[in-house]
Amino acid sequence: MKKNIQDLLIPVIKNSLKSLGMDKAYGELLSLDLPQDSRYGDLSTNIALRLSKAIHKPPMEIAAALADNINRNLKGGVLKDYVNQAKAEGAGFINFYLSDRYFYEQLHNIISKGSNFIKVNFGKGRRVLIEFVSANPTGPLSVAHARQAVAGDALANILDCLGFSVKREYYLNDEGNQINILGKSIELRLKELSGEKIEFPEDHYQGEYIYDMAREIKDKGLEIKDFSAYGVEYILNIIKDELRDSGVKFDCWYSQKKLRESGKIDKALNFLKKKGFIYEQEGAVWFKSTGLGDDKDRVVIKSDGSYTYLAPDIAYHQDKFRRGFSWLINLWGPDHHGYINRLKASVKALGKDSDSLSIIIVQLASIFREGKPVQMSTRRGQYITLREVLDEVGPDASRFFFLMRRTSSHLDFDLDIAKKQTSENPVYYVQYAYARICSILDNSPVKIRFKDVDLSVLKEKEEMELIKKLCQFSYILNICYVTLDPYMLTVYLQALAEDFHKFYDKHRVLGQDEKLTKARLALIEGTRIAISSGLELLGVSRPKKM
Repeated sequence: MKKNIQDLLIPVIKNSLKSLGMDKAYGELLSLDLPQDSRYGDLSTNIALRLSKAIHKPPMEIAAALADNINRNLKGGVLKDYVNQAKAEGAGFINFYLSDRYFYEQLHNIISKGSNFIKVNFGKGRRVLIEFVSANPTGPLSVAHARQAVAGDALANILDCLGFSVKREYYLNDEGNQINILGKSIELRLKELSGEKIEFPEDHYQGEYIYDMAREIKDKGLEIKDFSAYGVEYILNIIKDELRDSGVKFDCWYSQKKLRESGKIDKALNFLKKKGFIYEQEGAVWFKSTGLGDDKDRVVIKSDGSYTYLAPDIAYHQDKFRRGFSWLINLWGPDHHGYINRLKASVKALGKDSDSLSIIIVQLASIFREGKPVQMSTRRGQYITLREVLDEVGPDASRFFFLMRRTSSHLDFDLDIAKKQTSENPVYYVQYAYARICSILDNSPVKIRFKDVDLSVLKEKEEMELIKKLCQFSYILNICYVTLDPYMLTVYLQALAEDFHKFYDKHRVLGQDEKLTKARLALIEGTRIAISSGLELLGVSRPKKM
């Protein structure tokens, strides 16, 4: 079967709804999901529960009638060899039980396509710009920024796999008050190192990296005209190195300073003024964002003539659209939550649909060492940096662990577990499954052409559960797309590795009769491809030996 079975099943369900006179009530409610318990089929729909209120019938009565009608339609259709039965179960779910033939064909498909089995043209080349991290260059990246970096990078990989044309961008806030404070912090530390007695303000940057910059200036006898510019360049190089060593890449580093110098901010505000969204009041210039989803109007130019944060952001997003991107995705920290509505309003004022901008709030991460949280304070430099995490646990564990919770949930990162080479460490567990499979395949005395293997001899419970898990990959990627969150892929890979270990611990791959050996080799080859593809999307390495 070349088509996605869900794409074939949904029309069958719709036809049954129509024949039972329920088609007008369901609207766009129809979907197919994986049952939480594998005992209840391979696919499931809750359409009967969702229709119950609209048509004034009990969910189970609706489900039973639908299941009966669906089964009759399946008998003469293209799915007759692939769907054994539709059953009304539980509180009113309709569960679909797929045939072994379906799963055998899917395994053959995975093996024949290799790493391309997950690639589809769902996005049809739609141009997407993902802006993430965008931390002010005032210090090394914290673990909060690191989590945003890994989430954005993995999400870009997934969307690219689904057929979107994706670019990654870092918005560099390289001017303003915080940059001025950075420059003053360096200058004061330089004076201190030169023997002057200074009073260092509490609101200035106090990390050791400020001393590092001051020492470099002093030791090399550098003549610095602009301490802020020097600090931005120095720290930006640190940030780029940290991201590179984390496997995070960017296509563009976009400077706010250059944006202002280009005149695009004034042009964007004039554009909004012509559309009636800009007015002056009390000496300031305001953006009329009420009526566009915001709770109040926002100042874009203060009475002293300086821009607020919103003004360059409006121009920046207008520029994103003008560069040809039709879908903008921003990953922000939780301190930006209150900023969402005003930026959404800006996009509407620019004449774009609200769904052309997606904003993902990535919650903070807490680092634990020896069971205790490590305290963080950016200004005082008392925080764990991305570099420290990389040095302690490596890029693979850091990436996997940063993705192990939903971006909307706080993350606890245990450094001690991340360093363990046992099954307690999730990334080690998945990588070990991959290495184990590679070892079996490399050392197998049986050489086969996988496309000619008869998979029908795979009947054991553990064999079928592993095949079924492999067939869930595309469904998992769809969840990642809908939620704009790579988290579910880490869950899936751990479950896939667990199913492989269960199979391998109970059944010998080599040494059985030749037909069964070939079938099991094909099964673990499919598993190898799936684990490899998943780890690649997450940006995690695939060691063949451990």
